[in-house]
Amino acid sequence: MRFTSIEINNFRNISSAVVDTDGRDVVLKGTNGQGKTNFLEAVYMLSYASSFRTAHLSEVLMHGKDYFYLSGRYEDDYGEKGEVVVSFKDGKRTINLDGNQIRDRKELIYRFPSIVFSHEDMTILKGEPSDRRRFFDQTISLYSPMFLDDLRMYRNILEKRNASIKSGSYELLDIYDEKLASLGFEIMNMRKKEIDDFNGYFPDLFSKVSGTDEKLEVVYSPSWKDVDSVDGIIEILSSTRERDVKMQTTTSGIHRDRFNVVGKNGLFSQYASTGQIRLCSLLFRLSEVKAFSKASGRKPIVLVDDVLLELDDVKRGRFLSVLDDYSQAFYTFLPHEGYFSSEHAKPITYRVEDGRYEVE
Repeated sequence: MRFTSIEINNFRNISSAVVDTDGRDVVLKGTNGQGKTNFLEAVYMLSYASSFRTAHLSEVLMHGKDYFYLSGRYEDDYGEKGEVVVSFKDGKRTINLDGNQIRDRKELIYRFPSIVFSHEDMTILKGEPSDRRRFFDQTISLYSPMFLDDLRMYRNILEKRNASIKSGSYELLDIYDEKLASLGFEIMNMRKKEIDDFNGYFPDLFSKVSGTDEKLEVVYSPSWKDVDSVDGIIEILSSTRERDVKMQTTTSGIHRDRFNVVGKNGLFSQYASTGQIRLCSLLFRLSEVKAFSKASGRKPIVLVDDVLLELDDVKRGRFLSVLDDYSQAFYTFLPHEGYFSSEHAKPITYRVEDGRYEVE
């Protein structure tokens, strides 16, 4: 799947632009603050109807404007063509796919699977446990609609269970426990499988790109330890209910699982340099690309936003040599930077200045 053209109106600093993107690689070159990342954000918005930079759509409006409009013409893996439109006006987001309005963003996610490489990815390694949970849940959700549905339902039941605990209404807790256990057991098993698959790519990628013999791996530590059935989880929830009431929240469950990156000296984040953390976060995303391709049989769109700047020339070349499992890639570079080898197919390249895009 690839976008063949992108139209943008009143989005960040982009007043009006129609950009031909009918190629496997699209490069945006320019100095900082000209609109390179804004373009990637628009592509991401067409894939998710949300931003990777803010949770508030009103913040992406061009100054002084009360609406934005994005359109992406595309060609899918079977040669079928269509159009997706995401717009925002009067505080309301509207999504249209091939002329039909859709309500659930899930329809976009599975039509236009996209993975963004950004500076904020360092929080995957350095941030809270919830950041790593979010990363792996997003990875699985890209190829498994059932997992996403289970995750949504689990969060809904968890919210109701916590509300019952706080209000002292304990009569429904047995029902909530059964539902949490059933959903949580499925989610936990999917996470275990994902980590097994992920560790099939990530350690070797890190060694190859870093040029070291260190083998990192991701260790999954479920909150519900040593259980192999739904009944076992129900027993845990029952035995810890008194503690939950005292703490006024559900103290165990998949919402408290941990994912840790472990190396030769223990937790990688505790001894790695900033440069190693940056490289590791890039390779997390690259492993996500490969895991998605293997699980779905499809190749995603990748958005690479200025994240290669902090790599030296050797590591940069190694990284680009193993970034191959994608249907289309959008890159942002500073002027005069050339990252591709002579064997790489010539990309479509745009010079970006003040929200305007001119082909080179």
